[in-house]
Amino acid sequence: MTAQTLASPWSMAARPTAGRRRQGAARPAWLFIAPFGIFYLLFLVWPVIYMIITSFFNTTLVKNGFGSFAGFANYQEMLTKPEFWSGLWHTIQFTLYTVPPLVILAFIFAILANRVQHGQWFFRLAFFVPFILPSAAIALIWSFIYTPTSGLWNAFQTWLGNSNPSPVLGTPNLAMIGVAITTVWWTIGFNFVLYLAALQDIPRELYEAASVDGATPWQQIRFITIPLLSRTTTLVLLLQIIASLKIFDQVYLMTAGGPGISTQVLLGLVTNTAFTDYRTGAASAASVLLFFLILIIAVTRQVIETIQQRRAALI
Repeated sequence: MTAQTLASPWSMAARPTAGRRRQGAARPAWLFIAPFGIFYLLFLVWPVIYMIITSFFNTTLVKNGFGSFAGFANYQEMLTKPEFWSGLWHTIQFTLYTVPPLVILAFIFAILANRVQHGQWFFRLAFFVPFILPSAAIALIWSFIYTPTSGLWNAFQTWLGNSNPSPVLGTPNLAMIGVAITTVWWTIGFNFVLYLAALQDIPRELYEAASVDGATPWQQIRFITIPLLSRTTTLVLLLQIIASLKIFDQVYLMTAGGPGISTQVLLGLVTNTAFTDYRTGAASAASVLLFFLILIIAVTRQVIETIQQRRAALI
């Protein structure tokens, strides 16, 4: 009893001291986080809040303030506007063109590069360098490749025997495919690096044990690699779908939405509505609709990952 009585005042005195030490140690961390937090609130959180607010008003660039209250009139206009659904379809079309090859090809190339014993750095560099180039440079390179008279693509078709090749960016049925090919070449390096990093975390002993048991390389990929990379694949899918739904740069720089409106995506409609028609309220409504579409996809991915984690915990 005496020992407990003597120990309790010391323990009670030590607790506030330890709490003060933790608070003092956390202050430098908050100071380092503060600059990013300020920029995050000013340039990401506040613009989203402002976008949602202006979507309920007849806000315009030619007048100060929010303008008159419109309620859901901007949303009704966008949902009944043929250009909105056309832009949404072109955005989904671009997503369907780019997501499967960017996931599958990145996975295949990562597996091949992971099997290279020497000079693996070269493949990392070769795949990732295009990704760090600005969109304007990428658009310029591929616009030159697709040039009807002197472009490399038309020269290749002529070499194959097609004396009158169709201009890729000037043909409505080919323009979006041309932009998709450009995007795949440009951004595949990011997914490649993610897959390659995940592959190097898989223990080599698993492949060695499977090889001893007589498993073929395809069986090793099917029963070891693919299941262990399931979380990486869901992450790559989510990031790629979100990036494809936000397509704007390549289309604006390479086709400007043409020929006609065959490549006019949803963010192109938002840009035209806001900066050509000066109707930022209606443009904000279209942006909010796209935001909720991306949010639904992100929440769906989170639910799927939670289900996968619960199933893994039960095994």
